[in-house]
This record gives sequence, C-alpha cells and structure tokens, in this order.
Amino acid sequence: MQTVILQKIRYKLKHSFDSIQNERLKNNLLQAIPFWVSAILTGFAAVMYAKAFAYAEDGLFWVLEGRKWMIFILAPIGFVLSWWLVKKYAPYSKGSGIPQIMAAVELSVPKERRKIKSLLGLRIIVVKVISSVILAFGGGAIGREGPTIQISSSIFKFINQILPKWWPKVSNKNMIMTGAAAGLSAAFNTPIGGIVFAIEELTKTHMSYFKTALFAGVIISGLTAQFLAGPYLYIDSPRIEGIGYAVVWPVLLISFFCGITSSYSSKLMLGINRFRKTKLKNDFQQVLFLVCIATFIASCYYFIYDCQILGSGKEIMTTSLNKHFYYEWYTPFFRMIGSALSFTSGGAGGVFAPALSAGASSGATLSQLMYLSPREANVVILAGMVAFLTGITRAPFTSTMLVLEMTHQDSLIFFLMLAGIFSSLVGHIVSKHSLYEELKIGYMEELEEQYEDRTLKRKVNLSDLVKSNQEISK
Repeated sequence: MQTVILQKIRYKLKHSFDSIQNERLKNNLLQAIPFWVSAILTGFAAVMYAKAFAYAEDGLFWVLEGRKWMIFILAPIGFVLSWWLVKKYAPYSKGSGIPQIMAAVELSVPKERRKIKSLLGLRIIVVKVISSVILAFGGGAIGREGPTIQISSSIFKFINQILPKWWPKVSNKNMIMTGAAAGLSAAFNTPIGGIVFAIEELTKTHMSYFKTALFAGVIISGLTAQFLAGPYLYIDSPRIEGIGYAVVWPVLLISFFCGITSSYSSKLMLGINRFRKTKLKNDFQQVLFLVCIATFIASCYYFIYDCQILGSGKEIMTTSLNKHFYYEWYTPFFRMIGSALSFTSGGAGGVFAPALSAGASSGATLSQLMYLSPREANVVILAGMVAFLTGITRAPFTSTMLVLEMTHQDSLIFFLMLAGIFSSLVGHIVSKHSLYEELKIGYMEELEEQYEDRTLKRKVNLSDLVKSNQEISK
C-alpha cells in the first residue's frame, strides 16, 4: 500500500516538474524567436544595402571615367539632396547612426521609451538607405557600416514592437544592442567584432543578462549574409610572415600619429556641426554651405592628382596591403578632410570605412618614408587602421577585432592591440570623449528639448481650451 502511494506521489511530482520545465522551455523559445527572425532580416537587409552602396560607388567612378568635370554637378546635387531627404523625413537618420543607437540604449527605460521612436524605425531605414546611397553617388567620403548598425537595430526594435500582447516580454534594450552587434557582424563579416562592439561601446551591463540572445543574433545575421553574399573577407589577407619585433617602433609611431589626427578630425566634425547649428539659421544658408563643401571636394578630386578624397576608401585598404601601392604624403589628410565634410553634411553615412582608409593610407605613407619591407609595411598599415578607428570610436578592442577578422591575421593580435590601446591613450590628450559620445549627448539634449516644447504646447492648448469652455458656459 505504501509502495503504491509513494509511486503515485513520485508520478505527480515528476509530472509537475515536467510541466514546469516545458513551460520554461516554451517561454525561452518564444523569447528567442524575435531575435532569430530579426537576425535573418538583418542579414538580408545588410547584403541588399551593401549591393546598393557598391552600385552607387561604382556608378560614380563609371560616370567620372573620362568625364572628371561631372563631379562638379554630381557632388552639389548629391550633398544637397541627401541632406534634404534627412531633414524633411527623418532628422535622426543623419550621420552614421551609432550615436543614435547609444542614445536609444540609454533611453530604454519606461519613462523615456517614447523618445526612441525618433531614433529607430522603418522610416529611419528607408531614409538612411536612400540618403547614404545618394551621398555616395555624389562623391561623399562615407561608409555603409555605421548606417547598417542603425538599420539593424531598427529592424530588431520593429519586430519587438509588433509582437502580440500575449507574447512573453522581450527587453527593448537587449533587442537594440543585439541588433547593433548583428548589423556590424553582417556589414563586415566579423561576428566577434560585433559582440565586442556591443559590450565595449553600447552597454555597461554585465553581458550575462543577454549573452545568449547576442550570440544568436550575431551568428544568424552573419550566416544569412554569408548565404546571400557568400563567404568573404572584407579585405584580402595580406602577407606578414617572418615579422620581427623591430616593427614595434613603426607601430607605435603610426599609432601616435593616427591617435592625434583622428582625435582632431573628430573635433573638426563636432566644430562643423556646431557652426551649422548656431550660425546657419535658414535652409538657404544650409544649402549654400553644402554647395560650397561639395565644390571643394570636387575641386580636390579634379585638380589634385591622387588625392583619393571620394568614396568609402575600401580600394585604398586593398591596394596598399596587397599591391604595395604607396600613396602621396597628402592622401591621408584628404581622406580625413573628405570624411569630415561628408559626415557633417547632414546626410546619412558612416565613418568606419573612411577611418580605416585614412589609417591605411597613413600607414602606407609612413612605411614608404621608413623604407620598410612589404611585409613590415602590411603590419604598419593594419596598425594604422586600428589606431585611426580607435581614435574616432575610443573602442580599441572593437577596432582590433574588426581588423583581425577582416584579414584573418590572428598572429598580429598583440601588435594591433598595442596600436589600439596606444592610440586611445594618445587621443585622450586631445579630447576626453569620443566622437560618438559627444554626438549622443547632443541627440539626447535635442530630444529632451523637443519633448519639453511639445509638453508646453499641449499645456497651452489645454489652458486655451479650458478658457474657451468657460467663456461659452458664461
């Protein structure tokens, strides 16, 4: 009798335990599905966007081949049209999108969540793609990687937004951060770089709270992108065998140079933004300014041989690393100027690829001056890429992992980490905060002012309505 009773008790306990486990499994699965769906869509969107961006760049140089004078028409039209689209339809789609993501992560609390609608959404995606493609066709020195990150986070946020009410709640903050990491992974084909970026740049939270979703999002988006575009390296693997430790000194030298110049480039971009915001009061002045900077970029391309001021600069990275093509000493400075003017034009476009190309051309120039061997030059060029990107982002580990995964040069990890950390330390001499951090603060202040103005208008309208009702009642 006791045996039968014990068996029944065990059966009921086991049945109850299995029910709890199944419920947990069901809940975890339902929470994971939005991340998986968003990651697949992100991989598809990243590949389609990359193709559109490449067509724009190739189309620009096809038009200019034998007709260099056309740049004086394409550049002003491209800069003005790109800015107008952003201003009219989605003001927070301008620039790279990474400062907007950083602001959205900080605003992912219940009382501030409504502000995120201005930073992420379907309209942001459409305007971001069209504006950046137009700017690229107009000769803007911009990249597609930062915009891909904002596009990806917008996709993740949208999927989270349309979930039915009965669906288990998914953290909006985790969705946004996972979207950013997945976007970077799909854009560069660098999954580890995407994970490190999310941890280093976007959040101070311990990653145990969202590590499963983060890893899954990065892997699925990367696999989707590879399925559509095929496995590829962003930059073909350069030869670096037989490198000795003597190359440390050129690495430190290029890291110092890139740390200083990238930080001053950031200050230049912030200064141009402040000038446009405070001094240019109407649309006519804004358009006139854009025509002037577009004409300047066009003039540099037309009159100065090999200034390499147009486009994202990916060709500079590949030719300097694999063809040992050395650029003129002024090429890095034109890359910096072109990127700064294009980034602050008010259109959509990122600075990742232009920053990497500025670092690559700087490394190639220094290698030429120091008469380094081709393999030593490759190390210095890669170090320059890490150092310049670090100076912009102040994220040395993200920069290191991106360049390592782009080239599959794992043996250089210590040289590249040294370049990133040294550049970050040098950059703090010029400015304490990164370009993205400064822009994020500006976006958050703008959003706060906008919502204060709206609240004030509602109060005024409400008080007017009360007064009119009182008059009618009298």
